[in-house]
Amino acid sequence: MSPTSEQLKDIAQSWPMPSRPRPIIIIGAGGIVRAAHLPAYRAAGLPVIGVFDVDSARATELARDFGVPRAFATLDEALATDESVVFDLALPPLALPDILPRIPTGRAVLVQKPFGIDLAAATALRDICRERKFIAAVNFQLRFAPNMLVMRDLLARRLLGRIVDIEVRVCVNTPWRNWRFLRGLPRMEIALHSIHYLDLLRSVFGEPVDVVARTFGDAETPDLHSTRTSAILTFSDKARGVVTTHHAHRFGRRFQASDLRVEGTNGALIAKMGVNLNYPSGEPDELAVAFDRQWNDIPLCGSWFPEGFAGPMQNLQRFACGEDAVLHTGVEDAWRTMELVETCYRSSGL
Repeated sequence: MSPTSEQLKDIAQSWPMPSRPRPIIIIGAGGIVRAAHLPAYRAAGLPVIGVFDVDSARATELARDFGVPRAFATLDEALATDESVVFDLALPPLALPDILPRIPTGRAVLVQKPFGIDLAAATALRDICRERKFIAAVNFQLRFAPNMLVMRDLLARRLLGRIVDIEVRVCVNTPWRNWRFLRGLPRMEIALHSIHYLDLLRSVFGEPVDVVARTFGDAETPDLHSTRTSAILTFSDKARGVVTTHHAHRFGRRFQASDLRVEGTNGALIAKMGVNLNYPSGEPDELAVAFDRQWNDIPLCGSWFPEGFAGPMQNLQRFACGEDAVLHTGVEDAWRTMELVETCYRSSGL
């Protein structure tokens, strides 16, 4: 029997809070912290006690705007804090090799994705985390978006039957000019955007057994390595996975798209990822589920941005105190996502 729309409303759409939330210090005060980290933490009740950025004026302004008690003058001051503090490293991947070794051993750390610029860098970062005995996770927050948590629950209960087809389709106009550090990077679209979808698919459907991928540049942004990607993944049960992204659709909203479609033998779902549409303002996420050819819209309690950003931090804190048995985006698992990214680049001849 298919679940009713009322039953679907009762599925948890957020990660549980730690019973005793630990204080957070954010290293980095860029746009993603303002747009997602701090709004998500504030809404969830996760206490942020300080922020540091090499641009001290930006850190001071961010702290003032969000009521954060302290903007640290130096990184050493930010790191010389109580052992209960969790460090949120909202930094580009090239900054991580210098910052991670300076963090005191045994601390809880959340690292921004990607986990390094390539697999070799990810391996080096993983080794640092091992050597310093960090409780460390990577901020793959799409896994914790409300509509994705509902999807995971439906799949765990096998309500869609055997999965046969999975497709991510993103056709948008992304304002890459907002991120100056992207210019000239030897790898871009897969490592910094499609990585979200690759991570989500392998976390839900398991490791793919075969991958074919191509990534392309865009004549309008010649200083960027790539803005379009196509990848086909085959999973062990013969399910087909497709990720196709096109970030240079400059012809208005009407035919843009940002969706995940999953089809099984008993049902299907479509999840809209609204943040990619009119970024960074975005649109609300959506989720529709079909059983017996009857589609139901599932009311959501939030979207990937910003609500999904609370999940990795909540899971990290709950794991650190023994309330969660699994650190879902831990660095060991994140390394496997980086391995999949590397496989896609090798398939594309890069």
